[in-house]
Amino acid sequence: MKRIGILTAGGDTPALNATLHGAAARANDAKVELIGLLGGFNGLLDREAPYVRLNPLFETIPELDSTLGGTVLGSSRRYVSSTDQAALDSTRQRINDLKLDGLVCVGGDGTINGMQPLCDLLPTVLAPKTIDNDLGLNCGVPLENQVPGDDFDLTQMVNYATPGFATAVYVATWGIRRIRTTAESHHRIAIVEVMGRHSGYIAAGSAYGQPDIILIPEAPVSITKLVDRVREIYNRQKNVVIVCGEGIIDEEGVELGASHATTDPAGNTVLSGAAEALRNRLIEAIGDDFFQQTGRVDTAERAIFTRKVGHTQRGGRPLKFDRYQGTQLGGQTIEMLLAGRNNCFASLQLGADGGFEVEPRETAILRDDDGVVHARRVHPSFYCCDTLNISAIGIEYLLPIFSEAIGADDVEHVRQSLFDASNLKEKYRSISVAIARRAEFVGRE
Repeated sequence: MKRIGILTAGGDTPALNATLHGAAARANDAKVELIGLLGGFNGLLDREAPYVRLNPLFETIPELDSTLGGTVLGSSRRYVSSTDQAALDSTRQRINDLKLDGLVCVGGDGTINGMQPLCDLLPTVLAPKTIDNDLGLNCGVPLENQVPGDDFDLTQMVNYATPGFATAVYVATWGIRRIRTTAESHHRIAIVEVMGRHSGYIAAGSAYGQPDIILIPEAPVSITKLVDRVREIYNRQKNVVIVCGEGIIDEEGVELGASHATTDPAGNTVLSGAAEALRNRLIEAIGDDFFQQTGRVDTAERAIFTRKVGHTQRGGRPLKFDRYQGTQLGGQTIEMLLAGRNNCFASLQLGADGGFEVEPRETAILRDDDGVVHARRVHPSFYCCDTLNISAIGIEYLLPIFSEAIGADDVEHVRQSLFDASNLKEKYRSISVAIARRAEFVGRE
């Protein structure tokens, strides 16, 4: 192979540039050109779209900084449809125009589904990324067939963790710790909502912030049990912090944060959010009398408040764990293409010694009978429905990721850069401007 294309698709994560950097480093060693396609799959679907040489003369461009969050290539949620023959023909021509011998897609389950038609056009592989940590398998066992137990073998998990997950948990954990001080000072009940519509890994990881209760989408919420637990904790310590994934469901299987109609003049549909829906249920179930009897707060409505960590989980400088593993996965994708692989992904595996290894895997192992990749969900053994918190196995799962997730340079970066006087005097310099200067177009080189 002489020329490989690479793109980033789907939602942004903190470690995308680290993955691109790893791919560029390996391409340099192999004397292969690495072409960055701008705007995700738009870079293939649009024959007039610009591209960027990420390693001219086999030297990585300085703009490709592994400590920089986001992606210098930009992203989109547009994909190539296997039923759109015109789009496929145009894409084939675009591939020929760019003289690509292979393609690396950096993305999650949606990207794997979206890249499938491309595998028939040229060798295509994936470098995983997602803050939700939902790309992979729990030993290849469907969720409905999984049972809690202490014999769960963590080394058999397919794609143990995805770059971006550790940094997202770091952001969520700091948010929870800061909310705690307000809840404690004013005798409040705080509900903190984190990302994870179908998978509760971020919520589980937020156990590092020491919330009193963790609710994940995989475990239906019993309001009765939750209210009893909240009352017990509040009576003991005068405050409660609850963390919930955005996709939590009730005992009927209905998402608490599902959309509902409003009566505003425009007739709009509003996404209330899981935390707000949970708050309303707690207000109704606990009632004012409970708080009035304690003499701390006069109404349940005043006592219970919500906060969303939101999109801050997606952004910012990636932690050492995400940078390093993203770099390794990026390099592995180039290795896979050079070895003649197609329709594969680079998988981060936990070794028997507690360290991590990167291995090539067929994307077929992630697909159901209809060929669709679904989000990996938290294994039942990782969560305790009685305590409404992570289990001993859940803790065991988190330790290899987070024990050394933060590097000394991460701490030093905050100390040196956050309140640097130059931040007050200089305007923000967008990396997009620098990348735009490097942009090229087919036929105008």
